[in-house]
Amino acid sequence: MTEENKQPLEEEIPETEAAPQPEEPAEKAAKGKKKKEKGITFTREQVEQMELAVKQLEATKDQFARLAAEYDNYRKRTAKEKETLYQDAKADTIKEFLAVYDNLERAAGAPGGEDDPHKKGLEMIFAQYKELLKKLGVTEIEAKGQPFDPERHEAVMHIDDENFGENEIAQVFQAGFVLGDRVIRHAVVQVAN
Repeated sequence: MTEENKQPLEEEIPETEAAPQPEEPAEKAAKGKKKKEKGITFTREQVEQMELAVKQLEATKDQFARLAAEYDNYRKRTAKEKETLYQDAKADTIKEFLAVYDNLERAAGAPGGEDDPHKKGLEMIFAQYKELLKKLGVTEIEAKGQPFDPERHEAVMHIDDENFGENEIAQVFQAGFVLGDRVIRHAVVQVAN
């Protein structure tokens, strides 16, 4: 290697770091007044462009915040609708099976044949059916001896009897059921006084 090759190369200065070229007085007047901040000089046009960019940025941030809020509301609404659809389908399905409950209740409550293995088997099936409804979150509405509540009971008969209080349920003709706090089927009852 020769001596010339060993000499360090001159470093090139990038354009962004290059020193500003002096402007002619006519060019300064053409650009308008300059604003000086922390040693950096901006033209009026540059300042206006920066202000416009800041306004656009704020508008975009506001638009993004609104869009994010709308999406969050949409997500919550669809989740709620999905849960409602599930609960509706569950309630409708259970309601169809309540006729089987009524038949099992009548059969298990029929008089006679207490030692009959068929009746005992029917009672066991009925107990299993009740347990299944309980696991699904379905509970029977307490009615007999309770005050009449039109939200939970359907009155089909009225009697005057001093043995019962005002608007007290005297007899239950068909059991009512709730799923959580939602009434699936109203209890069909007889109301006294």
